[in-house]
Amino acid sequence: MERRTFLKLSVNAGALAFLHLAGFGCQRETTVPAIELPDLPYGMDSLQPYISKETISVHYGKHHRGYVDKTNRLIKGTAYENLPLVDIVKKAHGKDVAIFNNAAQAFNHTFYWNSMTPKGGGIPAGPVSDRIMEAFGSHKTFFVTFFDAAASLFGSGWVWLVSDNETLKIIKTSNADTPPAHGLTPVLTLDVWEHAYYLDYRNQRAEYVKAFLSHLVNWDFAGMNLGFDTIAPRTGSVANPLANRRPIV
Repeated sequence: MERRTFLKLSVNAGALAFLHLAGFGCQRETTVPAIELPDLPYGMDSLQPYISKETISVHYGKHHRGYVDKTNRLIKGTAYENLPLVDIVKKAHGKDVAIFNNAAQAFNHTFYWNSMTPKGGGIPAGPVSDRIMEAFGSHKTFFVTFFDAAASLFGSGWVWLVSDNETLKIIKTSNADTPPAHGLTPVLTLDVWEHAYYLDYRNQRAEYVKAFLSHLVNWDFAGMNLGFDTIAPRTGSVANPLANRRPIV
C-alpha cells in the first residue's frame, strides 16, 4: 500500500472519513471483516530511536489489533455491522459503551500512527505554520501548550490538535474518547496511554512528548487534515523551546 494513499483523507464540515483503502469505508463482503487493521505507513523500526521496534510491535500488533478484532466481534449482527469506523464511533457514543470504546480506540490508533513520520517533527512551514500562528500566536506557544497538555494528562488518554469550526485547539480526551464523537475534526494526536511509551521511556512521559514534537510529528498529515495539498518543509527544531519544560499539573 502506498503511504500517500494510506494518508489521504476527506474532511468535510468537521466530519472525517478514512478512504476505503484504510479499511474503514469499504462495503462488507462475506469473507472480509467490516473493520480491518490498516498497514503501518512505515516500517516497525522506522521511528527509532524515539519509538522502538519493540514498542510498535506490541502497541500495533497487540493493542491496536485487539481493538479492531473486538470491534468486529461486537458489531456482528448489529446495526453497526456495515458502517464505516468513524460512523460506528459517532453512533455508539453515549449508547453502546463497549462498541464505542473499542471502535474509538481502533480509530484513535490509526490516527496516531499517521500523526508520526520518520524525520518528522520540528516547526512547520507554509499554510500549516500560518494556521498555527493564527491560533496560538507563535510556534513556541503551540509546542509548550501541547507539551503541557500531554505531560500533565492524568491517567490514560490522548492529546489532540483539532479544528473546531476552522479554529485550531488543543484538547485532551480520556481513555477512548475521540474528537469525532464531539463534532470536532482531528488534525494530529499523541497517545499518552502508558503502553505507548513505557518500554522506551518508563515513567518519563515528558521525554516521550518532547521526542514526538521534536522528531516525529507528521506535518504533511496535519496539512491534509486541514485541506492543504502541498506542505512546505519544516523550518527548524523545537528542542530548545522544550528543553527545560516541565508539565503543568
